[in-house]
Amino acid sequence: MTSRVPADRRRIRVLTLVDGATGFAGAEKLAVMVTKQLNPQRFDRILCATRGDLAPPIVSELESAGVELVRLRRTSPLTIWAWWPLISLIRRDGIDVIHAHKFGSNVWATLIGAALRIPVVIAHEHSWAYDGDRLRILLDRELIARRASAFLAVSAEDRHRMFAVEGIEPDKVRLMPNGIPDQPLGDGTTVRQELGIPERAPVIGSVGGLRPQKAYDVLIRATALLAAEFPQIRTVIAGRGTEESSLRALIAQQNLGAHVELLGARRDVPNILAALDVAVSSSVSEGSPLAVMEYMAAGKAIVATRVGGVPDLITDRIHGLLVEPRDVRGLADAVGELLRDAELRAAVAANARERQQREFTLTVLVDRLELLYEELVRSGRHTRSGRFS
Repeated sequence: MTSRVPADRRRIRVLTLVDGATGFAGAEKLAVMVTKQLNPQRFDRILCATRGDLAPPIVSELESAGVELVRLRRTSPLTIWAWWPLISLIRRDGIDVIHAHKFGSNVWATLIGAALRIPVVIAHEHSWAYDGDRLRILLDRELIARRASAFLAVSAEDRHRMFAVEGIEPDKVRLMPNGIPDQPLGDGTTVRQELGIPERAPVIGSVGGLRPQKAYDVLIRATALLAAEFPQIRTVIAGRGTEESSLRALIAQQNLGAHVELLGARRDVPNILAALDVAVSSSVSEGSPLAVMEYMAAGKAIVATRVGGVPDLITDRIHGLLVEPRDVRGLADAVGELLRDAELRAAVAANARERQQREFTLTVLVDRLELLYEELVRSGRHTRSGRFS
């Protein structure tokens, strides 16, 4: 194989593996952003989406950044032959690091890595509910953890569960908190005008997929309690998902049509956040939630449930208020306290933004990953082509 640069300065070839980023959500969104931002002077960057296809704007962004794309369009786990373009690329050009995101890709990365003797295999888990899936636990422990060079967890809670619940060796698990890129400032007045919200009416809300994990029913029920004290309160929820019809039914049942608005998918998230007095995360489980980081970056006062990696981001009464999951009254009380106390609201919002800017940026995350790639490559075996020693 012909080297692209002199032997003592070869770039590390990194392959990012995701199931697919058609929806440009969560883990896939983060994987794309990280791959795009890796230093091209130190890394050759390849991204493989194994299911579906990448949305055209994502393709344009990656191609403009010089990232090589591989799209397999697998339709089921049984379409083994669909892997051939990726296998052919690895055999032809070599790969030094394969970095997989989420369970399915983690499984395939460890199998491909072993079969093709890829020196470094990184499995990256972005959160899961530990719901008693014995096969999942077995594969995490006996396949992924044993064959991966490192198994990444996005929160201290997830890392603890990986060895306490799944029995993975602690020295195999690395903590790798998420980070987000710089966020544009929004204009909340446009959203308030669009929705007919009076200037002084309190506005609370969330941004995220309408999935059971997000427990938006708790936020809606909390709004019913808050409306007694704050008759003009408005709750806005931006996102789409499987829970939309049940949430709309709950809004009607609670007679909250004048207080709660499901906005659907929005392209003006900075404007939505700018319109909020309090941002709410009512989830029953989380990893290292990007939405909470976006609330922090927007300088919003936050009420969030004490789940997963949320306490890694928010210290109670310093960066926001924490409540227990599915506690409707507790959530309503915390939001009400922030709406009443403008000084506390401003203080936790400022503290949250300062912490996010210092600890949870995309630049910080990419720097950590670049160091990890280089560390594992240095400590790994020779590739078949002898690229590294």
